[in-house]
Amino acid sequence: MSVPRPLAPPSVESLARKNGRLGLGVGPRLFLLAGAGFAWLIPALWDPTYYWALLIWDGLLLIAFLMDWLRLPKPSRFAVQRDWHQPLSIGNPSETTLTVRNSSPVDLGIEIMDELAPSPWFELRWLSVAVPAHGSGSVHQTYTPGERGDTSMGRVYLRYRSALNLAECWAVAELPQTVRVYPSFEQARKHSVFLARSRQIELQMRLMRLRGAGSEFESLREYREGDELRNLCWTATARRGKLVTRTFQVERSQAVWMVLDCGRLMRARTEGFSKLDRAVDAALCLAQLALYSGDRVGLLAYGRSVNQRVVPGRGAAQLRHLVEQLAAVRAEVPEADHVRAAASILSLQKQRGLVIWITDLSETAMTPEVVDAAGQLLTRHLVLFIVVAQPEVKGKAAGTPQSPQEMYETVAAQEVVFRRELLLGRLREHGALCWEVSPQHLTAALLNQYLSVKERNLI
Repeated sequence: MSVPRPLAPPSVESLARKNGRLGLGVGPRLFLLAGAGFAWLIPALWDPTYYWALLIWDGLLLIAFLMDWLRLPKPSRFAVQRDWHQPLSIGNPSETTLTVRNSSPVDLGIEIMDELAPSPWFELRWLSVAVPAHGSGSVHQTYTPGERGDTSMGRVYLRYRSALNLAECWAVAELPQTVRVYPSFEQARKHSVFLARSRQIELQMRLMRLRGAGSEFESLREYREGDELRNLCWTATARRGKLVTRTFQVERSQAVWMVLDCGRLMRARTEGFSKLDRAVDAALCLAQLALYSGDRVGLLAYGRSVNQRVVPGRGAAQLRHLVEQLAAVRAEVPEADHVRAAASILSLQKQRGLVIWITDLSETAMTPEVVDAAGQLLTRHLVLFIVVAQPEVKGKAAGTPQSPQEMYETVAAQEVVFRRELLLGRLREHGALCWEVSPQHLTAALLNQYLSVKERNLI
């Protein structure tokens, strides 16, 4: 059996090497002393002999600079290690440590900069660390990823000077590393209260168990007039010498499919996150809740083709597999193929199940393709159709125009809102459960609707 790798990225280490052709620079004290040497120009205005004093001063500074540079250890005497202390998840700060090991006999003050992947919540900066001779020093920094999936981390740059501060060396350690950024685990922890509500619903269902219907075996009992003959248990009848029938209950373990639209409409960003980022975070929380409730959870993320597909399953291994697949979900530039996604669900899920479809609606004169695609599933499955709203459009529609230009914008926004409600109403007429939710409230709304479906025993 394969052992899953830990979520936190592994540590990487490398020896430093010279950065650039010479790998050296000028320390701040040399600039200060060189500037002080210009004081010889004042008496040189009356006596040109002082020009020689300026040249001698500059020569001494040059010799001191070269001596200071030569006594600095070579970059190969340093080893740099990058350590991650926790898994990386989008929008959540993670702590990383850079450790520099010094095998030279010189105490040094080192400035270090880690070339981490760009993020709207992280800025590259120099960090200072004191490294003793034949010792090591560490510096900590907080990194907040800005994008899910496999992300490349780059080099670590060093610059160090001796106590004289006349010369400095530039070095670089090659620490290329591909790390995986997961959906927001903080969202899953924040909404853990829904797990308690799920347990309460499960207890209520046990108290009002429905016998005689469904397909899940419940118990054996004596045959009564009116029982169907096909439910007779002949082995128990032969053993007891009287007719024994099987009773059934409504099946509690259902298939739950999370369908994520990865097309261009889901690339829109609010507060630093795209709509797809919010949808992925909500899907992770829903997977945790549904697995806890005993359901089998599957995933279908699609663009022009099906990108991620996980058949429904149970247990911790299934949750781990879903986390890995959700981390790899990326938005695409073209419009998604919704009909292909619906056909995939119909071919993969023969029995009735719950399909939770998270998408957005394009503003076209015709009926969006995703509405027709979702309608194809209604003959076999219960569809929970979630549309990620556009808060700025709703805000504009509810506002009061102050100028002719704002009046046209308000009317256009109201038309968009009305058309969306009309399309969702059409799906509701065919039996779908439809909601339009703002990105910030998507997770809570999705979990509430899932628990409502479970409580009403709709599947």
